[in-house]
Amino acid sequence: MSAVIIVIHLMVVLSMIAVILLQRSEGGALGIGGGGGGGGGNFMTGRGAANALSRATTFLAIGFFATSIALSIIANVENTSGSILDTIPGSEELGGTGNGILDALPGALPETPAESAVPSAPISE
Repeated sequence: MSAVIIVIHLMVVLSMIAVILLQRSEGGALGIGGGGGGGGGNFMTGRGAANALSRATTFLAIGFFATSIALSIIANVENTSGSILDTIPGSEELGGTGNGILDALPGALPETPAESAVPSAPISE
């Protein structure tokens, strides 16, 4: 399911880029671009084309947000682990408990029963 939505999302993104690049600039941008009048070289001219491109941009933007939200919901539903740091493969072979990234470091030793049995000295004043 997520692969289908990713493909649709990518098609919407590429279409939106193409539609935005086809639109005529409205000035600004330090005088760069195809704003203003001028006749030659404009692919699409006239108000009808501008309205169609604006509507296409609106629909593609709605599609972009819809697929983005759908992908985030699917990713949240498929997420089964609490943390990526708790799921390091092979940490059990290194002597750790498999519950943390520090257990996977070379030199990290598991706590021995003798260390845990040492009582702490009471604080006296």
